[in-house]
Amino acid sequence: MLAALTGRLGAAHVLTASEDLEPYLVETRGLHRGRALAVARPADAAEAAFVVERCAAAGVPVVAQGGNTGLVGGGVPQGGIVLSLARLARVRAVDPTNATITVEAGVTLADVQAAAEAAGMLFPLSLASEGSCRIGGNLSTNAGGTAVLAYGNARDLVLGLEVVLADGRIWNGLKGLRKDNAGYDLKHLFVGSEGTLGIITAAVLKLFPKPVSRGVGFVGLADPAAALALFAHLRTRAGRDLTAFEVIPPFGLEIVLRHTPGATPPLAGRHGTYALIEFSSTRPDAPATEVLEMALGEAIEAGLVEDATLGASEAQNQALWTLRENLSEVQRREGGSIKHDVSVPLTALPAFLDRATRACEAAMPGLRVCAFGHFGDGNIHFNLSQPIGMDRAAFLDQWGRFNRIVHDVVESLGGSIAAEHGVGLIKRDELARYGDPVALDLMRRLKTALDPHGILNPGKVVPEQAPPGAHAEPGGGGPAALP
Repeated sequence: MLAALTGRLGAAHVLTASEDLEPYLVETRGLHRGRALAVARPADAAEAAFVVERCAAAGVPVVAQGGNTGLVGGGVPQGGIVLSLARLARVRAVDPTNATITVEAGVTLADVQAAAEAAGMLFPLSLASEGSCRIGGNLSTNAGGTAVLAYGNARDLVLGLEVVLADGRIWNGLKGLRKDNAGYDLKHLFVGSEGTLGIITAAVLKLFPKPVSRGVGFVGLADPAAALALFAHLRTRAGRDLTAFEVIPPFGLEIVLRHTPGATPPLAGRHGTYALIEFSSTRPDAPATEVLEMALGEAIEAGLVEDATLGASEAQNQALWTLRENLSEVQRREGGSIKHDVSVPLTALPAFLDRATRACEAAMPGLRVCAFGHFGDGNIHFNLSQPIGMDRAAFLDQWGRFNRIVHDVVESLGGSIAAEHGVGLIKRDELARYGDPVALDLMRRLKTALDPHGILNPGKVVPEQAPPGAHAEPGGGGPAALP
């Protein structure tokens, strides 16, 4: 099989040496280390299909990778072939009139954004890793990011796909249609499936009018309930022009200021919670900063906001955004971090933050909760920083215990234990515990139908069966408890 792959792709693009494999075996967080027979780097969809067809014939697993920036172990190989899509890096077409862009899976998110901007349009998906993550991975995990409030998840930005199936056939669904009821909408089977049902090699994506102005504000509030009330006020006031509403806890702001060179406190005094707000406008007669200033003024008069500041220039706007964007990075400076990417209905956000925080702090004195994120779409990164002075490894060994605490609260409020990072390996068994049994059965049936021999990213996303005592048994489910 390796000889056949080498003959088709060339020796330079079938890697087998241990030093060449190394970058493909570990994801960003380094929680899991995988193994692989080889890395195949096809140049186009036909070569990718050839690799999959040969692997299928030999019964060898295939794990697709883009930028390898995943956070849940979904791209970590458990043997077999890593199919790197990095060389599928062409922007095939840009159609401003149809407001679409057709790109291959290996194009970085930043390059998709740049190609849209060059055409005078906007591709709104935005992530901290956009310079290195690739659009195929964004689609396979249904990535979220900071603009979901206005534009939706990655799933909402897709019109068509090209996909290599488990038997090596290519499904060409690259249609830039906004209305197409000719049978099942197959593309949505593959978006968010993390390469377990098929491998995305290209996509037709939606573009939007480019905003002509934006306004960014940073506000101090009494508590998350006040943040929710402010969000409701701004959404009524601005509609889709409200493009971001990110919440930061006091501890989060504290560590960003401590570890970010040149960062300065945006507000005087200390507040119970903070929100970063962005308005954007495509209308020259409605400058975003003026609309935001007026809306925040109304909120201050109503007693919803304790203090606020607005960016007076694009540089100041970016400085305010840096306080949010650096939050994930600086947490590692505070020691070990146990992370949860969850969502609840908007009305349940204050209750979730209160109940989960109190439960975690009671479970470990000195624990520092850093709950932040996309408040406007209900997605909270409920992260836990280790107590000062505690051994990092000993703290991370408690991941499974805190999963049970946090995820139980999420489930009780009708939320999801996997908001935007996917399921991968880390949350596979958690899905068995909290997932609806009928939904899990349907997932297994789809997996069997589309990948009958189980070669596509095996062991990820879909649990084999619910663990004993699901919904009741404590412990387990964290990275240390997984293979």
